[in-house]
Amino acid sequence: MLILIDQDNVLADFERGFRDAWQAGGHPHPAVAPEERRSFYLRDDYPEHLRKEVEAVYTAPGFFRDLPAMAGAVEALTALLESGHDVRICTSPLNDYRSCLSEKYEWVERHFGMELVARVIMTKDKTLVHGDILIDDKPEVKGVRKPDWQQIIFDQPYNRHVSGVRMTWATWRSIPPFLSGTASG
Repeated sequence: MLILIDQDNVLADFERGFRDAWQAGGHPHPAVAPEERRSFYLRDDYPEHLRKEVEAVYTAPGFFRDLPAMAGAVEALTALLESGHDVRICTSPLNDYRSCLSEKYEWVERHFGMELVARVIMTKDKTLVHGDILIDDKPEVKGVRKPDWQQIIFDQPYNRHVSGVRMTWATWRSIPPFLSGTASG
């Protein structure tokens, strides 16, 4: 099975990385708690007058490279590979890509090694990428074509209004495509 896995807030803990950087920056406005998030785009959960400051945090050099891994992500991705699945990291860069692009690759190398760097797909339109499954936290992944993959929603507070198959790294083995434990077809 060809499994596409999003990077931010699925493998890399963008949320925690942002909160830590925001607090370290001494901002008087507290970071929005993860359970209070309602928008996929983090900046949209902040008042208009703070949005440029929010963007400055996650576009700063080092931000993407230094993100912690999501709990259980490294072990789950390793298990998927060991069970014979073809796993690709399918991630979208920011429009302000200067630090983001190279740092996403550096992050993969740090957490998974060079072998997985060759399996990174960077695209602004994931519907153009072939796969059987896309694991993504974005509530609705849209693009120029009807995708041939089935989306499994990586559960986050800001995507709970969307119905569909959901998972976390604590529950992934109970999701129907993964129940057998080994790749088929």
